[in-house]
Amino acid sequence: MTACTTITSPLGELLLVGEETEEGITLTSLSMPGQKNAPSVRPDWRQDAEPFADVARQLTAYFAGELTEFTIEFTPAGTDSQQRVWNAIEEIPYGATTTYGALAEQLGLPRERIQALGAAVGANPLLVVRPCHRVIGADGTMRGYAGGVERKVQLLTREGALQPTLM
Repeated sequence: MTACTTITSPLGELLLVGEETEEGITLTSLSMPGQKNAPSVRPDWRQDAEPFADVARQLTAYFAGELTEFTIEFTPAGTDSQQRVWNAIEEIPYGATTTYGALAEQLGLPRERIQALGAAVGANPLLVVRPCHRVIGADGTMRGYAGGVERKVQLLTREGALQPTLM
């Protein structure tokens, strides 16, 4: 059965969606308001915060600067090529960034496949937990983020990969 809940975060309300198993919950989606292609709560989903208690605890610790690596069970989804890209994204350390070009090189993808790589990064259903926000443009610019470039900047600043800007 699919369960869902929302939690408050510095990025806004996060929608957590997961599949309940005998062992607990496996996360299938973590999305935020205004996110491109974010799921909407469906009537057949059970709204229940309890199965997500550990996920919420880890996210709270991450946003408090107390956690740098998640140990959240999630359900693999996506195509084989998306899975390959997402697995590589999971290897980007906290506080670090990589470029789309470097990621393509790591995966052995030719330069003409960078747009497809970017599409796979953008299709990541597990924002924050699978750190696609750590992939930036070769010139250091913040290129695309399903949750919005402002949130990408917030996450990278929180992780120390970007210096806070003075207003």
